[in-house]
Amino acid sequence: MNLVYADGQGRVYDHPDYYGLGRSADMIAEIMEDELIPLPEGATLVGLPGTRPACMDPESGEMMLLPGEYEAVGALLPQGFTRLLLPGYIKADKSSVLPLFGYTAVVWKDGGFYVAARESDDPEPWNPLNCDTDKLEAGVKLLTERYPDNRLYQHLSHCALGYECLTASNTFLQRLEGAVPVSYSCNAGCFGCISEQPDDSEFPAPQTRLQFRPTADEVVQIMLEHLKTPEAIISFGQGCEGEPSTQAPLIIEAIRRVREQTDNGYININTNAGLTDHIRGIVDAGLQLMRVSTISALDDHYNAYYRPRRYTLQNVEKSTRYAADKGVVTSINYLIFPGVTDREEEIEAMIGFIRRTGVKLIQMRNLNIDPESYLKLIPPAKGEIIGMKQMIDIYREELPDVAIGSYTHTPSGLLRKMAADLRSGNRSSR
Repeated sequence: MNLVYADGQGRVYDHPDYYGLGRSADMIAEIMEDELIPLPEGATLVGLPGTRPACMDPESGEMMLLPGEYEAVGALLPQGFTRLLLPGYIKADKSSVLPLFGYTAVVWKDGGFYVAARESDDPEPWNPLNCDTDKLEAGVKLLTERYPDNRLYQHLSHCALGYECLTASNTFLQRLEGAVPVSYSCNAGCFGCISEQPDDSEFPAPQTRLQFRPTADEVVQIMLEHLKTPEAIISFGQGCEGEPSTQAPLIIEAIRRVREQTDNGYININTNAGLTDHIRGIVDAGLQLMRVSTISALDDHYNAYYRPRRYTLQNVEKSTRYAADKGVVTSINYLIFPGVTDREEEIEAMIGFIRRTGVKLIQMRNLNIDPESYLKLIPPAKGEIIGMKQMIDIYREELPDVAIGSYTHTPSGLLRKMAADLRSGNRSSR
C-alpha cells in the first residue's frame, strides 16, 4: 500500500519505497488491509495544503515524513461511504487551516487507489456522476420559467448549478430527496457551519446562506412539484440555511396545505431539534421523517461544537423521542471523526441516546472540518479509542433494530436496507 502524495503543482504520485499511513485524531496510524476498499466512483483526490505526508519504511517499520517539498493527499468520499482514518500528515505551518472537507486516507495498491473506508449505504442514488448536467439545466429552466416569481427556485438553481449540491439538483430533476430551504436564522453557532461563519472565523463558509423568508406559496409550490411520486422526499433543513424549525409557523402551514392536496411522498426535516415546542407543532402538522443533527451524546462535546442558543442536549432528546412516539421515522445525522467518534465514552453515550429516543437509523456522515481546529475545540479522550471499524460493529451488535447508513430513507426503503444488511451479514440477526 504505497504512499500517495502531491507536488506543488497538484500532480499526484505514489511512492514505491514507502507505505502510506493514516491518522486517528492526532495520532499517526498504520492502515490495516481490512480497512481498505477501492476508491469509490464519484470520489475526489485533493491535496492538503501546508502539510507534509507521513509514511513508513516497510523494511525497518520506521514512521517518517516524506523528504522534499510535497504535500499529503486525501480522498473526499461520496454519500454511502464512511471513512475509517484521516490521511497521515503533519502540518508544516501549525497555524494553517485546511478547507472544510472530510479528508480520508488514500494509498496506492494493486494498480489502483484505495481508501480507508467502508460502504455503509448503497452509493448509487447519490453518486454525483449520476447527475446529468444537461438534464439538470433543462430542469432548472423548466421550473424557474414555470414559477418565475418563486425566489426559492432561483436560490436553489444557484445551489444546484454553482455549488453542485445534489439535494438542490434533485429538486430540479424531480427525484429522490429534494430541498426546500426556509430559514435564514439559527439557534446554534456551529463551529463548522458551512453556510455562515463570524467575521473573525479562521475559515470561511463555503456556501452562502438563504437571505430571505420565503412565502407559504413559494414553499408549497416546491413541495407539490416534488411530491409527485410515492417514494419522493422533500426536506426542510439544507446546508444553505439556518435551523428550519425557527420558521415553524411557515412549515406547519405549508405541510397542512400540501397534505390537503396530495398524500404522495414523504415530508422530512433536517434539524438540530433544539426547539422542542416548535418540533412538536411540525410533527403534529404531518411530518413523516426527521433527521436530527448531532456530533455527540455528551454535553461538553455537543456544546463545544454546536454552541446552542437557549437549548440543551436534553431538548434534542425530548424532541426526538416525541417525534418517534408520534410515528415519525427518526434518524440522526451523526457527524463522525476518526479518533473521536470511536472513543469508548462517545460510543456508550450514543448507544444510550439512541435507545432512549427510538431512533431507527444512524446516518454516518464524515465531518467536514480542519482536524487540528476541531481537536483543540473538544474535550480530550477519557477512555480507550476503539477504532472506527470496531465502533460500527459495536453499534450493529448493541442496536440490532437500528439501521446504519449514510442518507435518509423512506420507511419502505429503510426496511429494504435492513433486509439487505441482514443478508450480507452487516448486522446482527437477533
